[in-house]
Amino acid sequence: MGIMAFVPAFMNLGTGEILIIVFVVLLLFGGKKIPELMKGLGKGVRSFKQGMNDISDEINRPDDNNNGVK
Repeated sequence: MGIMAFVPAFMNLGTGEILIIVFVVLLLFGGKKIPELMKGLGKGVRSFKQGMNDISDEINRPDDNNNGVK
């Protein structure tokens, strides 16, 4: 049984289940800590996207060592 067997079950969350998860997260972290967590998550996503763009630019940049010859 692979990990893909669990994906459909996870994606099949209803509104009630999502509300329960949000309530539990609020209980665990409190209202003041959640914005800090989301800010950190946003910085992480932004850093990941920047890294992906840097890699893409590196791949698409012409190579200076071959003098235009492919």
